[in-house]
Amino acid sequence: MWLTRKRSGESNRAGNLKGLVPQALLASRPVSWINTAYPFAAAMLLTTREIDWVLIVGTFYFLIPYNLAMYGINDVFDYESDLKNPRKGGIEGALLQPRLHRPMLWLAAITNIPFLLVLAFAGGPAAWISLAVSAFAVVAYSVAGLRFKERPVLDSLTSSTHFVSPAVVGLALAGADVTPGLVILLAAFFLWGMAAHAFGAVQDIEPDRQAGIGSIATVIGARRTVRLAVGLWLVAGLAMLATPWPGPLAAIIAIPYIVNCAPYWKVMDTTAARTNVAWRRFIWLNYGSGFLVTLIFILQWSLTS
Repeated sequence: MWLTRKRSGESNRAGNLKGLVPQALLASRPVSWINTAYPFAAAMLLTTREIDWVLIVGTFYFLIPYNLAMYGINDVFDYESDLKNPRKGGIEGALLQPRLHRPMLWLAAITNIPFLLVLAFAGGPAAWISLAVSAFAVVAYSVAGLRFKERPVLDSLTSSTHFVSPAVVGLALAGADVTPGLVILLAAFFLWGMAAHAFGAVQDIEPDRQAGIGSIATVIGARRTVRLAVGLWLVAGLAMLATPWPGPLAAIIAIPYIVNCAPYWKVMDTTAARTNVAWRRFIWLNYGSGFLVTLIFILQWSLTS
């Protein structure tokens, strides 16, 4: 009887883990992995001008484990609202079965903590602080009891931190000098991140309200949120004009995002779901922007070699 119960328990545990890996992969949003790995790698490589184990480990961490935690935790605690959201179940997020919720949280912890410790060991106080802020933002955005994603404005601030903090970690590990130009560049990147989150929240106004979830879009409405996003992208582009050459060239990157968002200038809450078309374009716009940013980085590299 004992052997039978033991085998039954092992079978149940195995059943609960079935499908975890493919669902975890889907939850991690592979199409967006580059959005967090690239800022880290670019910041560190342009500062140190060398490829070492810290660059390789950090880039891999911010490519996969980091996104697994950021989006996996989100999909666990957003399950109820995701049930009402037609976007979920594809490249825009997994619809995790309840039996996978606990395993997903364990997987996020197991795959993140070792990397955080290794990167902290490789850096000093600045790296420790930036890693702590980055990890806290990932958890605080979604986890019950904090749920920064349900606090208007703080939701966009936290979401932007998810993408800017990898760059800050890279700069900290590389021992970069803090200059006015660097601060302006990071501020412009942060404004871009806030605009991206705000605009992305517009399409979810109805399912979020049905689930009782607050966001910057549910509070100020679709129309104002779209206009806020356009304004933030505009200011981000203008800010780049104040950075050292060739930084001002990056100002043009704001234009495609504004053009993509502007047609919804007068969108209503009842038609907010239509902005999903622009959001899907936004996902691919990031690849084009990344290409242009890379060209600018190559120019900057050649000018400062």
